[in-house]
Amino acid sequence: MYAQMVDTGAKRVRAAEEMDADERAFQERIDRGVKIEPKDFMPEHYRKTLIRQISQHAHSEIVGQLPEGNWVTRAPTLKRKAILLAKIQDEAGHGLYLYSAAETLGISRDQMLADLHSGKAKYSSIFNYPTLSWADIGAIGWLVDGAAIMNQIPLCRCSFGPYARAMTRVCKEESFHQRQGYDIMIALCRGTPEQKAMAQDALNRWWWPVVMMFGPPDEQSVHSAQSAQWKIKLFSNDELRQRFVDQTVPQAEYLGLSIPDQALKWNAQRGHYDFGQPDWNEFFEVIKGNGPCNRDRLATRVKAAADGAWFREALVAHAAKHQAPQAQKAA
Repeated sequence: MYAQMVDTGAKRVRAAEEMDADERAFQERIDRGVKIEPKDFMPEHYRKTLIRQISQHAHSEIVGQLPEGNWVTRAPTLKRKAILLAKIQDEAGHGLYLYSAAETLGISRDQMLADLHSGKAKYSSIFNYPTLSWADIGAIGWLVDGAAIMNQIPLCRCSFGPYARAMTRVCKEESFHQRQGYDIMIALCRGTPEQKAMAQDALNRWWWPVVMMFGPPDEQSVHSAQSAQWKIKLFSNDELRQRFVDQTVPQAEYLGLSIPDQALKWNAQRGHYDFGQPDWNEFFEVIKGNGPCNRDRLATRVKAAADGAWFREALVAHAAKHQAPQAQKAA
């Protein structure tokens, strides 16, 4: 694989003859399916690519708590409230697993959070949309977590060991989140006409932003080719998008809901659904910080970090106080 030149039209990857001996040996290990561990040799660009991807993934888990947290106090039953709280807690844990994986690459958690709060680091565009009704919580679980699973299952086999191992547990928990969301949608669609209309409205608003979650079309993707060569990414954006559509359309049909895409139809020749294209201008505007909730989401995270600073400082001071006598005994 590494000996071939790949050109996506966006960013070219390096051929074997352009690599030095260490880089060739590194690529050969990846081609054999050997996991790369933190103390192994890795090209600097591989390390930076992983830091960018894993930290953005971690940020997405943390920021992703905010749209759902908006509905904890307004969940329709005590059972729904408890389930939603458990899900939000899971997402916090996912963020911690991923920050820990990124730290093995030599970046501190404080630096990653500083990059998030300054706007330097990004998170998934999907979390910059508002949750206007309880049905949105169902749509997030069903669609957003469904798309996340589609993205994340291949990461369990990615080339970087700590990332792959973290994703194994994350994916198991995400599967429950997807079922939780679909269960909400089933309850709404089996309820009153007004409840089913609420579910359809949520699907109408979330469908295209979720389709965009997989990233831009392959020919516009800057990082995909190199990430594929390094086996950080095992499937292209368009392949994952097609898989998501193929999986989700029958689920919507079971609910009695309509996908808001006039171009959607089954293509027997291809064995897949044909579907329309989202507004990619909207996607890039959200990435730039101009989505419906970008400023609110970031401001909330910055405020939370500032409000919790005293507690983090107290923990550090407490740890230092108890570590000092132990260090003296060891000496």
